[in-house]
Amino acid sequence: MERKTDEKMLEKILKFQINEITEHKIYSILSERAKGKNREILRRIGAEEMKHYILWKKITGKDVRENRFKIFKYVFLSYIFGITFAVKLMENGEESAEEAYKEISDAFPVAYDIAKDETEHENLLVNMIEEEKLGYMSSIVLGLNDALVEITGTLAGLTFALRNSVTIGVAGLITGSAASLSMAASEYLSQKAEKNVKNPVRASFYTFVAYLIVVFLLVFPYFLLRNFYFAFLLSLAMGVFVILFFSVFESVIQDKAFGKIFLEMALITGSVAAVSFLIGTVARSIFHINV
Repeated sequence: MERKTDEKMLEKILKFQINEITEHKIYSILSERAKGKNREILRRIGAEEMKHYILWKKITGKDVRENRFKIFKYVFLSYIFGITFAVKLMENGEESAEEAYKEISDAFPVAYDIAKDETEHENLLVNMIEEEKLGYMSSIVLGLNDALVEITGTLAGLTFALRNSVTIGVAGLITGSAASLSMAASEYLSQKAEKNVKNPVRASFYTFVAYLIVVFLLVFPYFLLRNFYFAFLLSLAMGVFVILFFSVFESVIQDKAFGKIFLEMALITGSVAAVSFLIGTVARSIFHINV
C-alpha cells in the first residue's frame, strides 16, 4: 500500500517537474522577443522556474522533457494577444498546481516553498510587465463598446426599415466608417484636453482600429447573405463573438470575473438592438419605406 502511495506521489512530482521545465522554456522564448525591462522580468521568472525544476529533480532523480504543445500554445497566444495575456493565462492555470504542491508539502517541505514562490514572487513580476497596447486599454474598450452598441443598433433599425441586405450593408458600412473617424477624433481631443501621459494620436488610433474592426465584422454578413433576416442573425452572432473575445481578454488581463463582463456587455448591446428593432419597424410603417 505504501509503495502505491509513493508511486502516485512520484508521478505527481514528475508532472510538476515537466511543468516547470516547460514554463522555463516558454519564458526564455518570450524574453528573446521582449525588450528592456520586460526582457529582464521574463528572464527572472524563467530562472525561478528552472530553480523549481532542479528542486524537483533532486527528489525524482530524473530528467524530463518539456511539453512542446504547451510551449507552442502559449508562444502562439503571445503573438496574437500579447505577452501579458499569454503569461497571465499561464499563471492563472497554475492555481490548481499550487494546491497540489501544498498537498505533498508534509512529505516534501520544498513543495511549500515552491508554492509560495508561485503565488508571491512570480505573480509580482508578472504584474510588472508593460505593453504599450495595455496602456491604451481604455481607448480600445471605448472603440469596441461604442461600435458594438451603435452599429448593432443601427443595423437592427436598418434591417427592419430597408429589408435589403446589400442596401443595409452599404448603409451600415458608411455609417460605421464615419463613426469610427468621429470616435477617433473625439478620443484625440479628449486625451489632449486631459493632458494624460497617453499619446493622443496613439489613443485615437487604437480607438479607430477597434471600432473599424467591429464594423467590418458586423456588416460583413449583409454582403454574404441575400436573406436580410439571416444576415442580421449572423451579424448578432458576430457581435456575441466580439463580446466573448473581449470578455476573455479583459478577464485575464484585469483579473476580473469573465461572467460579469460578458453579461454586462451582452445586455447593453441586446437592449439597444431590441429598441432599434422597434424604431426601424415604426419608421418603415410611418414613412412607408419600400426598398
